[in-house]
Amino acid sequence: MEHILQTIAVYALPVLLAITLHEAAHAFAAKYFGDTTAYAQGRMTLNPLVHIDPIGTILIPLVLYISTGGAFLFGYAKPVPVNIGALRRPKQHMLWVAAAGPASNLLMAVGWVVFGVVLMTIGSTEAFFARMVQAGVVVNLIMFAFNLFPLPPLDGGRIITSLLPMRLAIPYSRIEPFGFFIVMALVISGAMNFWMQPVLSFGYAVVTFFVK
Repeated sequence: MEHILQTIAVYALPVLLAITLHEAAHAFAAKYFGDTTAYAQGRMTLNPLVHIDPIGTILIPLVLYISTGGAFLFGYAKPVPVNIGALRRPKQHMLWVAAAGPASNLLMAVGWVVFGVVLMTIGSTEAFFARMVQAGVVVNLIMFAFNLFPLPPLDGGRIITSLLPMRLAIPYSRIEPFGFFIVMALVISGAMNFWMQPVLSFGYAVVTFFVK
């Protein structure tokens, strides 16, 4: 139990920041391109309490972590509402709204590495902060890779929908009601690794490039 509590303490801040900035980035991009729905609902904020879903963000990840010994972890935040029709160029701008979330996670991963470099520069030897830096990088790169999976309702699915011609985009978007269950099946079976591994490798390459 002590080990679990230590792990929760290390991951709490990185996870909250990763979720909060991811959702706020979606809201900011939506407002930038003309949709003020999320802004009007107070979702364009860095207050984590606004984005946390008590079940998806706290209960489910905690139960999964404890029951599987950390082998399987999954969670979600409150989705940011986006009125696609309110965007100035709905099909094109939805791509940038969707991409804003994963992009924020990649940027945060770089930020955590920079924070780690600063700690080393000032001679910090505190193991807790070193583990938090590692957690920040890992959490954000996992969110970056996972959310880019090209299946709606994930961000990657919305990006693909925006890129496809209308005659293909409409039927592809109809996968969304079943997308969550398909993704979960891929995760549980381990088949999602065929996507996660190369995208994570790309993410690590980007992070190390910016901190060389």
